[in-house]
Amino acid sequence: MQTLTDSQNNMTNDTTDASLLKEPSTRRFTIDSLIDAQVGFMQQWLHEQAEPLAMEAWQWFGVQPFSKYISSEHLQHLMKDWLLNQSMTEVMRTDIRDILHTLIYHPVNDNVPLSELVDDTQVETLASYIGSHEQQRNILIHTLVGNETFADLLTQTLHHAINDFMETTLDKAGGVGKLMKLGRSSFEKATNRNLDEKLQTYLHRNIKDLTRKAEANAQAHLSNEEVARLMVMGWDRIKDQPISELQTYLSDEPGNSSIDHIEASIQQSYNRLRVSPYLHSLVSASIDTWYANHESDTMATIAASLHIDEAAMKQCSTALLPIMYDAIETPWLTAHIREMLEAFYTQPSIQEGLALNQN
Repeated sequence: MQTLTDSQNNMTNDTTDASLLKEPSTRRFTIDSLIDAQVGFMQQWLHEQAEPLAMEAWQWFGVQPFSKYISSEHLQHLMKDWLLNQSMTEVMRTDIRDILHTLIYHPVNDNVPLSELVDDTQVETLASYIGSHEQQRNILIHTLVGNETFADLLTQTLHHAINDFMETTLDKAGGVGKLMKLGRSSFEKATNRNLDEKLQTYLHRNIKDLTRKAEANAQAHLSNEEVARLMVMGWDRIKDQPISELQTYLSDEPGNSSIDHIEASIQQSYNRLRVSPYLHSLVSASIDTWYANHESDTMATIAASLHIDEAAMKQCSTALLPIMYDAIETPWLTAHIREMLEAFYTQPSIQEGLALNQN
């Protein structure tokens, strides 16, 4: 049953409709003017709602299941067919070299000790680990004491020192020196061997034997605690030196930059490995393992593992708002909105409905 209020409302609506019909025809919208009005309205609305829309979109995205949109095959394709198949661009390589140069040669390195990079407890832990593992301890002792390269270097050094001493001494010995040189020449002719060669062979054999004995003695008598203590003592000697001390082992000359050589070597290794079946097999296995661990997670759970939460997204969306505002007001977006509305209004059903309303 219609109430008095309903009757009054109907009368009001009838009066309003009648007044609209009596308004000048200039107030009526054509399709073009209607599209213009809608484009402006949509841009203004998007401008005002950009921030809440971005957060609502993140909230919706966060609860979506990860496996619904991304499969293990998608990740395999991304890593292998895109990343690994593409060599690093020269622009990126230049940036890497420049950044490394800035980090290594930054003035702050002159005032910061090496202990800022490595904590004492880390060295102690490593020293204890190596000291408590016989195989690692023996490798360390061999590297320090029984290194054949070191023995060869020591042999050459002693050989040159003895030769230099003999030559200098014989030259100052006058007639006796000449007699000794004659004796040396006679010895070499009689034995058909060069005295320098014999001396070098003798030194090489004996020094290598001495280093082997020293290594065996060290492995037999150096306890775990002593090995660890030696490592810690070595660290204590250098930990207070500035980080810039590392620069002494590098060259920064044009055409002979250590950073350039290091970066080029890394690139060479990377370019060889990135196309190798070996690396592709490891990448596939790693992706399968990671995907199995996170297949049932939501997007928000995975993002949280990277410290991306709603607060972080809010900061991000705030930073991106100027870009969004500029994009909303660009001519290309205006053109796309207009094209969409024109397509909407040219539909036969819409045209027919508008025609009936106008009648």
